[in-house]
Amino acid sequence: MLRHLGRKHAAYGKNDSEASLIDVMNDGVEDLRLKYIKLIYQEYETGKEAFIKDLPNHLKCFENVLAKNKTGFLVGDQISFADYNLFDLLLNLKVLSPSCLDSFPSLKSFVDKISARPKVKALLECENFKKLPINGNGKQ
Repeated sequence: MLRHLGRKHAAYGKNDSEASLIDVMNDGVEDLRLKYIKLIYQEYETGKEAFIKDLPNHLKCFENVLAKNKTGFLVGDQISFADYNLFDLLLNLKVLSPSCLDSFPSLKSFVDKISARPKVKALLECENFKKLPINGNGKQ
């Protein structure tokens, strides 16, 4: 679905090379999201501490990509669906571990940049959005 929306809304890179890199980045986001989902729904009580301790190892690769690209996006010079996917996951991770981005200046800047986009900012400030639970089981 994300790939379809990326193609439909010009958020899938400027060429096939960028599209391939976006796929790689998005798959990396999904790998981390699956670990997060496993924690939330299967191992919350027993695995939260270990997950948070290991989180920097997973975030480092995204930090390195953003630091190297220098555009504020994962790939190229325009936002992609992989950027939105990473942003969404980072918001969840910041609830789980508020200080998780403290050692990652490029990721912090990335979250600030995406949060400042007018429609994203409006969503984040919406009271109905703020009231939504992050996970269906109430653990966050």
